[in-house]
Amino acid sequence: MPTTTMPEITMQTKLDELRKRSAEVRLGGGADKLEKRRQAGKLTARERIDALVDPDSFEELGLFAEHRAVLFGMAGKSMPADGVITGAASVGGRLIHLASQDFTVAGGSAGEVHSIKVAEIMSQALKTGSPFVFINDSGGARVQEGIDSLSGYGKVFYTNVMLSGVVPQISLICGPCAGGAAYSPALTDFIIQTRQAQMFITGPQVIKQVTGEKVTADELGGPEAHMLRSGVIHFVAEDDRHAAALCRKLLSFLPNNNLEDPPILEGDRNVDPNPELDGIVPPEGKRAYDVREVIVRVVDAGDFLEVQSGFAPNIVVGFARINGRTVGVIANQPNAKAGVLDIDASNKASRFIRFCNAFNIALVTFADVPGFLPGVQQEHGGIIRHGAKMLFAYSAATVPKITVILRKCYGGAYLAMCGKDLGADRVFAWPTAEVAVMGAEGAAEIVFRKEIQEAEDQASRRKELIERYREVFSNPYVAAGRRLVDAIIEPSLTRRHLALALEYLHTKRELRPPKKHGLMPL
Repeated sequence: MPTTTMPEITMQTKLDELRKRSAEVRLGGGADKLEKRRQAGKLTARERIDALVDPDSFEELGLFAEHRAVLFGMAGKSMPADGVITGAASVGGRLIHLASQDFTVAGGSAGEVHSIKVAEIMSQALKTGSPFVFINDSGGARVQEGIDSLSGYGKVFYTNVMLSGVVPQISLICGPCAGGAAYSPALTDFIIQTRQAQMFITGPQVIKQVTGEKVTADELGGPEAHMLRSGVIHFVAEDDRHAAALCRKLLSFLPNNNLEDPPILEGDRNVDPNPELDGIVPPEGKRAYDVREVIVRVVDAGDFLEVQSGFAPNIVVGFARINGRTVGVIANQPNAKAGVLDIDASNKASRFIRFCNAFNIALVTFADVPGFLPGVQQEHGGIIRHGAKMLFAYSAATVPKITVILRKCYGGAYLAMCGKDLGADRVFAWPTAEVAVMGAEGAAEIVFRKEIQEAEDQASRRKELIERYREVFSNPYVAAGRRLVDAIIEPSLTRRHLALALEYLHTKRELRPPKKHGLMPL
């Protein structure tokens, strides 16, 4: 009887099998689908990782993960890496953990194992105190897995909350992000969306069926819709590579976690006077100017990373450095709505302030605010509640807080821009600064009403009394006399004063009453 010779099993055989399996899985949905993505101007899931992280630094975890669904044709169906690539890498030499959804595998749909992989790598970020980056490109929940898919989403959302305020979380939206999938990015700190991506809870077809409204995917959830209208996203990227570059730059300003300070970079240490600052702000309170022209002349190398530039443009927020130290900048923008605080501006600034406080980033505020925006729509929309968020956010912040009053600061909006009574550690004022309950015109009508009414020439008397009120309050000296302003400074010396204050305040410690958490007026 003939005998069958079994092939010899060697280590090389095992290595060959490992390499073959690894190569097959790394092809995702197949070479043809990967090429189709490239022809559409998009990077593949793995190419996005390569664009983001330092060369040869990515360690993949969960390469051979497999779903375990058996219903609706899922039994034995191959889904390489279960449609998501997870692992650790370095960005600028610093550790991050990340996940990148692979649209070539079942449309990047999130099933049970897919979501567990994401939640587990997020937990690794929590354990190691490192930022988490999630590159989203998914058609949504994997419907064939039913409630198991929903359970997976729940694990991701829960872990997002566990990471919140402990390590920075950044979402890149590089393709569709629909339904429940959109809530994970919404729970992260920053969202970068490419111009080819859409994000929404209910798609155009559902909206048409339910409401009869016709809308395209871009009109509903494209980057312009979310930057200009909803305020959901923080940065718009031209393409995948630009998104990765924005993410790298953003990470460079941030600490790894809430127990560390942001990195201090060597660089611009020049604090010589900048005469250009002396002529930027018009003394006349009603003349507009771009506050970003002030910011870039104060920060290192004019490098200012503005956040949510298209949303609520009447307030400007973003990251910069002064003498190498990361600062969070908040500034009224007289070029938009005269720099008033409204509902959207209050929400935008409050969220940014709270992020900076959570991650030990000093706050530098440039104030030039005529008040809160009046109007029935604002009142009914809850400007009282939303405006109070700024009072809460600044008051709760324990990081160094430095305020520079550029020009007018009126009423409750003056306090909302971190006046001395909200815990500002330094308040500097330019000679053009005014601190008052309201502008001279409105105040004179109240304070001198009787005198104006009794005057023979009311117009002339009104003008005279307005000037009298302006002489008293349209300067920073009254506020300085009440110790609400620490120093009146020359605009050209602003950078020097900020640099010194940040140096002296970086060891600031402030104890607060023990409590679970404050109750922000959400």
